[in-house]
Amino acid sequence: MQLTYTLQDLPDVAGKVLSGLTNKTLLLYGEMGVGKTTFIKEFAKKLGVKEVLNSPTFSIVNEHQTENDVLYHFDFYRLNNEEEAMDIGIEDYFFSGHWNLIEWPQKVESLLPEENTTIKLTKNLNGSRTLSMMPVK
Repeated sequence: MQLTYTLQDLPDVAGKVLSGLTNKTLLLYGEMGVGKTTFIKEFAKKLGVKEVLNSPTFSIVNEHQTENDVLYHFDFYRLNNEEEAMDIGIEDYFFSGHWNLIEWPQKVESLLPEENTTIKLTKNLNGSRTLSMMPVK
């Protein structure tokens, strides 16, 4: 699936992504400032998260309650190596059966669950964004 959108379209885009998923692990790739956290905020609203989401850049992971599940929002930008992810118990999160939304997944490539959905975000010259979604399994 490939969608081009503006910020006003983001709630619809998040809904389309949610309806097209086959698993609960989303790997978000894209340059700094492309809108990964902004997308996650809208996606979380679709899952029923009521609280305001902030980037977990410094805490590495934030936990949020959805309507009937848990959402873990990861930002691995500041990690120096995969060992740091292991130190926070990453495997417990990844294999919990809950939602895992992961920014900068390339920092923990060998630790990622096999069943995941890759989402690549790019910023277009006109200010719009393009989202490309590819489920692995």
